Parts: sequence; structure tokens; C-alpha cells
Amino acid sequence: MTTLSEPQHQQTAETDNRLRVVLMLEIQDGAQQRFLDVYEQLRHQVASVPGHVSDQLCQSINDPRQWLITSEWEDQETFLRWVDSPAHREMVKPMHGCVSDNFRSLRYAVLRQTSAAGSTGTRAPMEVPPGLPKADHGAPAGPPKADPGPDGVVRHALTFTVKPGSEPEVARILSNYASPEAVVDEETRLRRTSLFLHGNRVVRAVEVTGSLGDALRHVAMQPEVRAVEEEINPYLEEHRQLGDPQSARAFFAKAALPAKHQAIASAPASGRLHRHAVLYPVRPGLGQAVAELLATYDNLATADPTGPVAGSTVFQREDVVVRLADLRVPAEADPAAALGVAGEREATALAALLDLGPAGDLRSVAGLSAFLAARAMNPLTDRVSQES
Repeated sequence: MTTLSEPQHQQTAETDNRLRVVLMLEIQDGAQQRFLDVYEQLRHQVASVPGHVSDQLCQSINDPRQWLITSEWEDQETFLRWVDSPAHREMVKPMHGCVSDNFRSLRYAVLRQTSAAGSTGTRAPMEVPPGLPKADHGAPAGPPKADPGPDGVVRHALTFTVKPGSEPEVARILSNYASPEAVVDEETRLRRTSLFLHGNRVVRAVEVTGSLGDALRHVAMQPEVRAVEEEINPYLEEHRQLGDPQSARAFFAKAALPAKHQAIASAPASGRLHRHAVLYPVRPGLGQAVAELLATYDNLATADPTGPVAGSTVFQREDVVVRLADLRVPAEADPAAALGVAGEREATALAALLDLGPAGDLRSVAGLSAFLAARAMNPLTDRVSQES
């Protein structure tokens, strides 16, 4: 990067430290779909890297072989530390067979920005609440943008692990906290929060109408929530410092568990629904395939207005896959529906992606029941807002 002259350096001192990275690519003939498949997998991995803000994929309207990937990072040091790491080199290997050697990588410091309203100028730094990454325009932001489901509700989850042996105390803490205020603003409401525990892994699923980022910022700032987060800090496997914005952002970026698929039955549910979650023992590198197979089942299951599945969300990041389902019957009464298994063919396909152990079998009721008993997550809390 070119060294700045003194007057330019004084000008950039007024700005934040964001970095814009531009990668210009030429895709090999016949490799476009393979490139898109690889990018779809990589973008979720990159989004979980501490310091990553956003990225965008573009294709030339004049030459379909020419592509552009732009990304934004909180600062130059964070990006350089990641791009020079062995983890980055391993991550981008699948793309080598799609891209020609004729590519360029350019890096720019952000100096000025134009807002959606049209105003321009140098940004002033803004304080970011602990635990949340910076947004593109300087305001505190939540996780990457999440699309609402068929019912207009945005679903997201966070996951982290606690020290083995601390599970009973963690369960006690997370089962006894005051619910935060559900109303965020005129457009945003926190509708529901469900917490689950399996082994030493905690999953917190939230449902929001309106802005997910605004809702999570609102929750993170509530004193009752902050008190609970501080109370469980000593039991976490990965240490975090909520008072340090950089440490907190890194922790919650890793904790993000995005909703990869949402399915809601068209017919409104009548009577009580039974909510449960399953943590799948995914074989290394097959998390996305498991999520896609479960999504296929849920699309078919929720199309039946009299079927057992009233709604389902599949959360996935790398090889952590959790399916949260609302059933019209108790999970034990229909283990196939509770696990997302349609029949013997689907059971065989799912079993090939999971580590079931030598006695595992998803093709029989007994095998399904045993697997459900072993992998169902223990519900800790399920808070439904009166505002929803």
C-alpha cells in the first residue's frame, strides 16, 4: 500500500480504521456454477472471522467471466492477520480450480462515505455496545442480515460451550433470568427466546419482527441480560471480556448460528405446540449437506396442513447443525418428524452424513427413538413475549 503524505495522513486521522478489499477475478470456462457453490460455502466461513463487516459478489454485465468480490473489515491489522494465516490459505483452496491466474487484489482505507440520505463527509467514530460488531455506517450492528421466514419473523441463534462439569450451574443460571423488555421501537419486537443445552453446548434461539440487529442490541444492553452474561462468564470454555468491545465482538461473531432454512405450515396451528431442538453429530465438513437435507424434509413436512410439523428452523455454522421444530405432537410420539426423517431412503442419506456410532440406525422406530433421546437438547427457558 502506498505511503501517505503528511497532509493526507492528517485527513485520515479523522476517520475510522475500516479497510475495503477488492478482488478482481476471471472465472475459467465451464467453472461458473462450481465457483458459485464454493463462494456460497466460503462466505459463511468468512462472515464468522473476527473483524469482518460485509462482502459483496458482483459479475460483469459486459463479460460474464469477470467477477468482483469486495469486502469490508474493521481495520487493516485484523484483515492482514487473517489473510496471512494458514486458516485462510486452507479456506480458499477449493476456489483455485475455478479461478484463472489473472486476478488482482486491491486494498483501500475508507476516507469518506455517502449515506443513503445523500449527505457526505468524514465519519465520526461512534461507541459500540460491548458484544456487537460495527455496522457499515458506523452505528453498532448485530449479526449479518437475516431474512424473515414465511411468517415475517426473523430467526437467529447464538451458541457457545461451557466447561465440562459446569453444566448444572449454567442450566440454573440460564433458567432463572428476567425477560427483557419486548418492545424495541415502533417497528421492532422481540417475540420469543428459547434456550437449550446439550452436553456442554448452549444454544439461544431468538425470534424477532423488524430489525434483528436492533433487537439484539436492545437485549444486550438490558441490565438483567448483562447480569446473566457476567454470571456465566467463569464457566465459558472460551474466555470473553464484555467490557472490551473488540473481545466481545470476536466472541459473538464466533457464537453466531445463522438460520439457514425456515419452514412454516400454511394452515395455522391449533392447540398446543411442542417445541424441541436437536443437535446433530455431523461428520467433519458435512454441516451444509446436513442442513440442506433437513431443509428438504421440512419443506415437504410443513406443506401438509395436518402433519406433525407446524414449523421448523435449521441453524447451521460449519459443522454445528441444530434443528428447532414446533410439533403438533410430543417429539417422542413421532421421532421421525422430530428428527427430520421422511422415510428409509432419507434416513440412509442422513445417516451417511452423521456420526451415529456402530449401533446407530435411523431406519427403524427403535433406532430413531434412541437417536432422539441421545441428541435432543435439554430446554432451559422458552419465553414468549406478550407483545407478539
